[in-house]
Amino acid sequence: MNLQSFKLRRKSTEKECKQYRIQCAACRQPEFGCYCKYVKNFDPKIKFVILIHPIEMKRRIATGRMSHLCLKNSELIVGQNFSENLPVNRFLNDSAYQPVILYPGLKSLNLSSASEEKKGNLFLPEKTPLVFVIDGTWATARKMMRQSLNLSAVPKICFTPPGPSQFRVRRQPKAECYSTIEAIHHCIDLLGSQVNFDLTDRPHDILIEVFNQLVERQLQFMRDAFDNPKSTSYRRPKARVA
Repeated sequence: MNLQSFKLRRKSTEKECKQYRIQCAACRQPEFGCYCKYVKNFDPKIKFVILIHPIEMKRRIATGRMSHLCLKNSELIVGQNFSENLPVNRFLNDSAYQPVILYPGLKSLNLSSASEEKKGNLFLPEKTPLVFVIDGTWATARKMMRQSLNLSAVPKICFTPPGPSQFRVRRQPKAECYSTIEAIHHCIDLLGSQVNFDLTDRPHDILIEVFNQLVERQLQFMRDAFDNPKSTSYRRPKARVA
């Protein structure tokens, strides 16, 4: 086969191959499901460092990534054991920051019931507030915390959810278990006044607005698929049992 024949054959083969959907490089959604147009950056006056598990990073519906796109000066760091992670250790050793971890537990300061004085003592006025957020399933989050020895001494904060999670396209262990983006939003609600973040116009509500856009779109896709089943499917047909 000469070169010209080879090129013609390859071109013909490429036309016959399945054409995959174009994916947005920022939000990792298919082009028709991209939510970037709803994203508006704002400065929460807190540096959020989102530690995302590799499995979570691969998900198209990853609310940690969604939060990162909305939060100015935020960081998204992929990993499981952060003990030797250079960026994380750099933040921990930088005296300009005052770090805490958003993680529930008996030793965590519950921001929902803590006094304004206790919340005010979390951050020194001359330091930049830094909140580490663990982004993964509850099982992977526990493992990440257990393995990351450098995070064990960092003060922990949590809150009592005011209502059930709105993450209706993924099953939560309990109704009060929040997605990462919902947890960050509520954290800003509870700490905003302590870090001079103006809550009056509620610019942080963009987190929930973008989140709801994604959830509603996914639910609509599910309704459309149920109402209009197609003959083709992304799954391979099951082998027929003789």
